[in-house]
Amino acid sequence: MKPNIRVGYGYDVHALAEGVDFWLGGIQIPHTHGAYGHSDADVLIHVICDALLGAANMRDIGYHFSDTDPKFKGIDSKILLKDVIKIIGEKGYKVGNVDATVCLQRPKIGPHIEQMKTTLAQVMDVDVEDVSVKATTTEKLGFVGKEEGVAAHAVVLIYKE
Repeated sequence: MKPNIRVGYGYDVHALAEGVDFWLGGIQIPHTHGAYGHSDADVLIHVICDALLGAANMRDIGYHFSDTDPKFKGIDSKILLKDVIKIIGEKGYKVGNVDATVCLQRPKIGPHIEQMKTTLAQVMDVDVEDVSVKATTTEKLGFVGKEEGVAAHAVVLIYKE
């Protein structure tokens, strides 16, 4: 019999723009630049959504929440994540755990990780111990290192009871 667990992976990138609010992991982080996008451009939530949808074999965030649809303009990505949890839940899946890495030169997000984990866990209705958020720089290499953008990766495990 096939096990009732599945793994998904997500990757996303957003350009950084001056004077834009910086949302990451469901919280606003003070900085001169923020991620630019159709929604609030929360790259961390977007990769978690993609990983969850991928694990459930339900395509990706753009399929469910088109960046050409005006109803998603400026939307709080926590709403999208809550909807993704509902979508995968309709197929009987629950979140086992999330492991995510944010690639960002500045600002340093270490001081904000616990608040991000708490926020994400609440939105996904899981224990905070089931959410891992890590941060890395790219040693000033590439678009992240030049502070032109932010990238994130996530791996998730989902299961059916």
